[in-house]
Amino acid sequence: MGVSQQNIAKPIFRVVSLQLTIAICFASLVGAMSDGHHGWSAAYGGAVAVIGSAVYALLVAKGSDDAKQALRIHVRAEMAKIFVTVLLFALALTLFQSAAWLWLILGFVMATFAYWFSLLAV
Repeated sequence: MGVSQQNIAKPIFRVVSLQLTIAICFASLVGAMSDGHHGWSAAYGGAVAVIGSAVYALLVAKGSDDAKQALRIHVRAEMAKIFVTVLLFALALTLFQSAAWLWLILGFVMATFAYWFSLLAV
C-alpha cells in the first residue's frame, strides 16, 4: 500500500466503523425501548447505510495521486454505493415486508448522519 493509499484508507475505514457503532447503538436502544421487531428494523436500516459506506470505502481506499483518476474512482464508488443502497432497500421491500418501516428508515437516517458527522472529525 502506497503513502497516498495509507493516507486515505485509515480515516475512511474509521468513518465506517464509527457509523457501524452508532447504527448498532441506535438499533439496540430502539430494541430495548420497544419490541425487538422495531430494533431489528432499525438494525436493517443501519446496515443498509453501513454496507453502502463500506462499498464506497473499499473502492476509494486504493487512492490515486492523479486528480482525474481520483475523481473517477470517487464517482464510481458513489454510484456503486447508491446502487447497493437501492438494491438493499428493494430487498427489504420484498423479503422483509413485516418491517417497521418508520424504524427502518430512522435506522438508515441515523447511520447516514453518523457518516456525515464523522467526516467532519476526520
